[in-house]
Amino acid sequence: MARDRHILGVLVENRPGVLARISGMFARRGYNIHSLAVGPTEDDAVSRLTIVVGTEAVQLEQIVKQLNKLVHVLKVIELGDDAVARELQLVKVDAGPETRSRIIEIADVFRARVVDVGLDTVTIEAAGNPRKLEAMLDLLRPFGVREFVRSGTISLSRGSRSISDGSRARIRRVV
Repeated sequence: MARDRHILGVLVENRPGVLARISGMFARRGYNIHSLAVGPTEDDAVSRLTIVVGTEAVQLEQIVKQLNKLVHVLKVIELGDDAVARELQLVKVDAGPETRSRIIEIADVFRARVVDVGLDTVTIEAAGNPRKLEAMLDLLRPFGVREFVRSGTISLSRGSRSISDGSRARIRRVV
């Protein structure tokens, strides 16, 4: 991942309007969000956001400070280059009888799955790091990509470290 792209893990109270406040903070300050994924955590009262931002280190520090000021934000961490990061991608490719087997071979190389087959298309599901997904897409483009969609990045730190380390008491106290 380039030095100007950073992955933030953000724990928030699971309440209405929290996502709007966070995205509004980014918009007001003119920061671009490259990717945003939100989902539940092991605690029903807490949600986790994974935000990928493209910014310099000085701006990143400001973003983290501003996020920490928001009422329902419990914890913000930057996930380093060693974090496990994954995305999901669906690609619908033109696939006539003469090209279908080559397209399926490409999917196999990337450990992707064929999830739909039509008369003239194949839809492939792939999960992995963004570079892997882009490489697969580059190989499929010559066949004719009709449509593709990619989820936002989700990421966890490696090893036994956890975003909730040291914050369980605060989470219990707030929620």
